[in-house]
Amino acid sequence: MSSHWPIVQAKLEEADTPEIVVQLFRRHYQNLCSGNDGFLRESEIDPASDPIDAEALSPSMAKLGRENLGSVAVLKLNGGLGTSMGLEGPKSLLKVRGQDTFLALILRQSKQLSVPLVLMNSFSTEKQTDAAINEFNDPGIEVLSFLQHQVPKIDAATMLPVEWPADPSLQWCPPGHGDIYAALQTSGTLKQLIGEGRRYLFVSNADNLGATLDLGILGHFIHSGKSFLMEVADRTPADRKGGHLARSKAGGLLLREKAQCHPDEETLFQDISVHRYFNTNNLWIDLVALNEFMISSGGSLDLPTITNTKTVDPKDSSSPKVFQLETAMGAAIEVLPNSDAIRVPRSRFAPVKTTGDLLAVRSDAYEVRDDFSVGLIEKRRGLPPHISLDERYFKNIADLDVRLGVTPSLEACDSLVVQGNLTFTKDVVLVGDVKLIGNESPSVIPSGTYQGERTFIG
Repeated sequence: MSSHWPIVQAKLEEADTPEIVVQLFRRHYQNLCSGNDGFLRESEIDPASDPIDAEALSPSMAKLGRENLGSVAVLKLNGGLGTSMGLEGPKSLLKVRGQDTFLALILRQSKQLSVPLVLMNSFSTEKQTDAAINEFNDPGIEVLSFLQHQVPKIDAATMLPVEWPADPSLQWCPPGHGDIYAALQTSGTLKQLIGEGRRYLFVSNADNLGATLDLGILGHFIHSGKSFLMEVADRTPADRKGGHLARSKAGGLLLREKAQCHPDEETLFQDISVHRYFNTNNLWIDLVALNEFMISSGGSLDLPTITNTKTVDPKDSSSPKVFQLETAMGAAIEVLPNSDAIRVPRSRFAPVKTTGDLLAVRSDAYEVRDDFSVGLIEKRRGLPPHISLDERYFKNIADLDVRLGVTPSLEACDSLVVQGNLTFTKDVVLVGDVKLIGNESPSVIPSGTYQGERTFIG
């Protein structure tokens, strides 16, 4: 650490990194060099139990929320690229319902509530997002934006900033969405929002179309006087590998991510009967309380280090191994005083991470509601169809659009498995549990209703 840090620091300073971020990265780098694994062992935590239920809130909370809309802003994390689905631009510009993108729906949500929209962009998403907002061209929508920071990837072999002349941009990475707190401050956005009377901030991912500004939860947050509120939902078998809510032995709430689980305890980590709630990444923040705490603690939040091991070129598994040092914004629940969690229905967690997720959201199993949120239709009773598409033919958006030019009906579909080089025609209806099997030769699924297992050989 002592001999390497000046080199790391010089790399950060060459990029005009704010001093607050330099010092935060120094601590994370020190943890990496010292061998601090960052694991949270089962012996150090207790399961979290019985958070307040959003569906049991008094109707008066929604009234209180509506009365205080003038003190609220909505922030969307907009730094992500859809690289895992073959995209090269901002994921928020992906068409999800007809011609509407994530961003278009988010802009309409903000306009309807007359609250300012704040976007935390990355260097990869800023220009295209700004162009899309200008093209949307609605003066009735107030949009603020700021950039998250960049930090160097650390070469696992040398413990120095990695060098990659083939594409120097790949030498850098965002420091996780926990960077939101430092970026709000260094960009001046925190000061601006407070100056405009916007005390309460609702934060969520841009690709989570279920995460809208809920007036009841807003009212509860204001009434509670908490500084920070995390929305959690019941873990299902599909959520076993994701982070979960827990309590420290001192009784405070905390978030344990997968990277903080020791390999020996993975079975317990995935036990949804023990660790029952996962973080939806929908957060509520009292900006005044946040600002006061950051001032008193030297200008930043001391969040746990998360070390992710990757390759410098994520598309080239043979490229050098690197460490990406990150933090999670939900981890503020254990740092900020007077924090809490609230249990919300699954409908508030509908992210699009795969082409299977996108297929579901585009289908008639979902609908666009009056508030421009996208959610499951009522007859689904909160249960989305589980979709598994053959990655050889459906991994990328371009492949999905070619093979599913017309989205099949999933209104009554419980699960869908597609294996092989299959193309869907119009008027395909899928019911119950469906498995469609092909081979490497192109095959067409003709119009009709399908249930159970069917084989199509070209």
